[in-house]
Amino acid sequence: MSGTSHDGVDAALVEISTEKFSNEIRIRLLHHLHLPYRKPLRDEIRRAFNGNTELICRLNFKLGEVFAGAVLSLLKAAGFRPEDIDAIASHGQTLYHIPPTPTKTGSTLQIGEAAVIAERTGILTVSDFRTADMAAGGQGAPLVPLTDYLLFRKPGQVRAILNIGGIANVTIVREKMEDTVAFDIGPGNSLIDEAMKLYSKGKRSYDRNGSFARSGRPVMRLLNKLLSHPYFRKVPPKSTGRETFGTQMVKDILTRKGTDLKSASPSHARDIVATFTHLTAITIHNVLLKFKLDEIILTGGGINNKFLVELIHSMFKNDGAAINEISIYGIPPQAKEAMSFAILGYQTLNHGPGNIPSVTGAKHNVVLGKITLPPLPLSR
Repeated sequence: MSGTSHDGVDAALVEISTEKFSNEIRIRLLHHLHLPYRKPLRDEIRRAFNGNTELICRLNFKLGEVFAGAVLSLLKAAGFRPEDIDAIASHGQTLYHIPPTPTKTGSTLQIGEAAVIAERTGILTVSDFRTADMAAGGQGAPLVPLTDYLLFRKPGQVRAILNIGGIANVTIVREKMEDTVAFDIGPGNSLIDEAMKLYSKGKRSYDRNGSFARSGRPVMRLLNKLLSHPYFRKVPPKSTGRETFGTQMVKDILTRKGTDLKSASPSHARDIVATFTHLTAITIHNVLLKFKLDEIILTGGGINNKFLVELIHSMFKNDGAAINEISIYGIPPQAKEAMSFAILGYQTLNHGPGNIPSVTGAKHNVVLGKITLPPLPLSR
């Protein structure tokens, strides 16, 4: 899994089986590895978000090599061989996501060539999970709710699994799968990260621990303007990405204010980043408050932003929901989404549905993903 924050690749080794009589899926995380991207690769991915055809074409194969290397590193660290593995499930790197509208079909693009992964590892590879749901009229996102339901359903409770990556998304898990609700809330780290990159002239790609935002004060006029964005008024199913809440939005904001963040005073830059951090916390609170939750389970790279997490805690302190990090359930935050796509890959191989139509808006259940076979054995 390489998320919208494009800071690295997460690889999870997952053992999955189905109970013979109950049909219940058993899931066990065996090992997890996070490999940070070096700055040149991060920059290349960032350019590809608005890149030319040649750049995207070359990056597709380069990321295939990176993902294959991550798999082999994971197996070595866990003491496994490629022949021990049934399949690789690769989400890839999202470059562009266009949700459908009432008048236009949607589209989505994830890269990281599966043929390269299968060739380098010798393992069957399942990839390109989002397109089948979109072909059936869905948003193609979010796709992790099936995993959230399998892992976190608890009789008599309503739980929110809140993932804060580049985009913040949530799954509301109730006792019945058909009552599952999930959607993208809005920006998670994306605006914060873009502002940090601009302010530091590329030297800082994120706000470590949220310390930069903590030292600033939100610009209320800008915050209120951002809170009026039409995306926040949409009703689920809905999805979004950096196309909406990313580099261009940050540049537009700074242009409207007549300020170049690269040359802004430190105090002004801190206020802008504080504004984006408060935006993430407020939009999360506004959405989740409606569900009368028993528990909020935090996951994703955004939970490393201590200031953001503190803001979320303070906003929910009188609302009765317990707030816990996913690690208390034995799942490292950075492993969660990679685990989710392992489960979706398992569903694909067993001809089982991977989407939840009530979540994505698809017309019906679909088997997700495309299968790339490993190289043929050498003839003797």
